[in-house]
Amino acid sequence: MQTLIRSLNHQIDNTVKYILLLLIFVCPGTSWPQVNPVPSSEVKAVFLFNFANFVDWPSTSLLSPGEPFIIGVLGENPFGSYLEKSVLNEKKDGHPLVIKYFSNIEEAKNCRILFINLQSPEQLHHTLMAIKGLNILTVSDAPEFAKSGGMIRFFIVNNKVRFQVNMEAVKDANLVISSKMLRLAEVLNSEGP
Repeated sequence: MQTLIRSLNHQIDNTVKYILLLLIFVCPGTSWPQVNPVPSSEVKAVFLFNFANFVDWPSTSLLSPGEPFIIGVLGENPFGSYLEKSVLNEKKDGHPLVIKYFSNIEEAKNCRILFINLQSPEQLHHTLMAIKGLNILTVSDAPEFAKSGGMIRFFIVNNKVRFQVNMEAVKDANLVISSKMLRLAEVLNSEGP
């Protein structure tokens, strides 16, 4: 009997959680109890991890068995330990996800996903030109990143992390982004948003 009661309580708890999440997204204008917001750096780290599951790389760039799937950060690390925590014990198609930090673009050319955190527009331009055509998903939160040839740019709207996708840059790298991911994005193409 106690097992049945615990099972029902667990099901009720999950149902209540689901309903609350649904209400939060369906009724965004409703006043809800104050909770501590998740830092945007943590949200971006989780997005980077999830991009690995919603992007397809060409078969010509398949990893060798046992080779890690590398998510790199070029420049200063804005994530603290969030990125490592996001990928801990995770895999992409059987390949362990690994985080690496780079100080120059030459070191980063074996990444699958590269978060670019450079200060000057000149450095950013040089970096994007150095990896143009490689099968690397480029991500940044730099202003104008997607319009300058980067693939995904994070931005904040109403205290929520959103992202733009430059479809032309994605196609140039022979990457394919899932339609599920694109539904959440502001999509840019040669004509603009």
